[in-house]
Order: sequence, then C-alpha cells, then structure tokens
Amino acid sequence: MWDVMSGAGQNPSAELISPFTSTTGGVMTVEAGAITGELELLTHPIDSGIEAQVQYAGARDLYTVTVSPVSATEIHQEVHEAILKRLTTLAESNKETSST
Repeated sequence: MWDVMSGAGQNPSAELISPFTSTTGGVMTVEAGAITGELELLTHPIDSGIEAQVQYAGARDLYTVTVSPVSATEIHQEVHEAILKRLTTLAESNKETSST
C-alpha cells in the first residue's frame, strides 16, 4: 500500500512522509482550502502533538491539514498511519457509496 519513507524507527522525532491520492473532496487545509490529486502527507512531533501537513507530490509548498496539530499519546508512526488512513479511507467509502 503506502510506504512510510523516513527513518522514524531510528529517530522518533523524525519527519514521516507518505504518498497518497486524495479523496474526491480533497484534503482540507488552512492555507488553501481543499487540495486534490497526488499528495504527500508529512508529519512531525511538536510540543502540542503531531503536526500534519500535505504537499503536492514532488512540490515544496506545504499546507497544514485543518485538524493539525493532532494531540496524541501513541508513538509518532502510529499517529502518522492513523492520519494517512483517515485521509485515504474516505476514497474507499465514496467508491462503495457511488457504486450502490
């Protein structure tokens, strides 16, 4: 499925990056509203939890996901995977709904 592309196992405060395709409605961001297409989720720990940002695949501009920061008691990689699942699960449920 999606691979986490960082050395978080060696450094729990490392930034984690995962590629994904947005849902039909896109990902709501603070700076630009909804963005869609081939994106990358970037997360990193901050004092108040885990900051979640997205960017277009291969781009430099980062957009803060509207639910960020996410307060968490789990380890960073688990939170990253949960955010990624949330951002991609809607696409699966939309496909199921539209095919019925």
